[in-house]
Amino acid sequence: MGMESSAETPQPVRVVLNAVGQWIGRLGRIWVEGQIAELNRRGRMAYITLRDPVANVSVRVVCQTSVLDAQSPSPEAGARVVVHAKPDFYEVRGTFSLRALEIRHVGLGELLARLEQLRRTLAAEGLFDEGRKRPLPFLPATVGLVCGRDSAAERDVLENGRRRWPAVRFEVRQVAVQGDRAVREVLEALKELDSHPEVDVIVIARGGGSLEDLLPFSDEALVRAVAAAGTPVVSAIGHEQDTPLLDLVADVRASTPTDAAKKTVPDVGEQLEIIRQLRDRGRRVLTGALERELSWLSGIRSRPVLASPVREIDRLAEQVADMRDRARRSLTLSLDRAGEGLGHTRARLHALSPATTLARGYAVVQRPDGSVVRSAAEPDVGESLRVRFAEDSLTATVESVHTEDTTEGE
Repeated sequence: MGMESSAETPQPVRVVLNAVGQWIGRLGRIWVEGQIAELNRRGRMAYITLRDPVANVSVRVVCQTSVLDAQSPSPEAGARVVVHAKPDFYEVRGTFSLRALEIRHVGLGELLARLEQLRRTLAAEGLFDEGRKRPLPFLPATVGLVCGRDSAAERDVLENGRRRWPAVRFEVRQVAVQGDRAVREVLEALKELDSHPEVDVIVIARGGGSLEDLLPFSDEALVRAVAAAGTPVVSAIGHEQDTPLLDLVADVRASTPTDAAKKTVPDVGEQLEIIRQLRDRGRRVLTGALERELSWLSGIRSRPVLASPVREIDRLAEQVADMRDRARRSLTLSLDRAGEGLGHTRARLHALSPATTLARGYAVVQRPDGSVVRSAAEPDVGESLRVRFAEDSLTATVESVHTEDTTEGE
């Protein structure tokens, strides 16, 4: 504000507040949206506490009652309004307020248009893509439940969940599910359950309601928090026709709290039936396989080679005996033929043998060196010769040699 001051030369309170008032007075008029938390009429003036729909902050709004009555119906506590106001600073008490010049109800069409714009923005960022949605665990150890205090939604989820699987556990966080505190409390419960080590899935549930009642579940901060959560989130807001933005960003959308229990917790009866069916299928498959193998084994056993293996051995033994007899006959015949040939050869050899000739009366004359004397002219007179007969031999001395043309020799 350009005011000079120090510990030695401080500015008086009135000067400071006057400067603040002048600075705020230079601010222009502004449109402000919020929810009426409190409304008090005092004569011709009305005093309103306007609360932010998300954050836990509020501002005081002062206006004439005629400004309120200009709307039909007049805004009451809890209504969501748009205020055209001028910032005002009351120097006497040092308080800030907005002096309302006009107050309008936030129309349904306007709310829908804002939600559609927000939906397009978040969809463009990919927060609603199916690819980022996570599958729910088959059997969660603990289910986190965010719901209203003593609400029918809580009873529906708990009763149906425990009826389907009696051993399932719940971590319940009761919060405001409408009004100015709803977003903040739901965000805190979501953060707490997301950090809980045993919570495997989180269900955010409430019963049906008007568009204004369900507005907290289309809040941008809540939608982004659900998208960033590490635990799968199931949205069970309102009924089938209600579609807050939380339904689009959640990993699974349930039409009702009862449907949320069905999608989150498996039915023990259904699972036992599935197990029975799978067991029957397994038994049929195994029985069919065994029957096919037994049929194949029966067919194999009925074949002659297995039906009477001794008969096949006997047949092969007969073949071996027959082959052995054939071999014996063949060998005997060969030996007989060879014996006959040997006999003929021996007879021929005997006929041609010198011993046979000697046996008929002939003799072989040999010199001492074993050479055969073939002519009477070969030996010399006085030479000793061996005369060999068939059985024995003798030694003779040549005294004379006789030839065919002489009758006597010397």
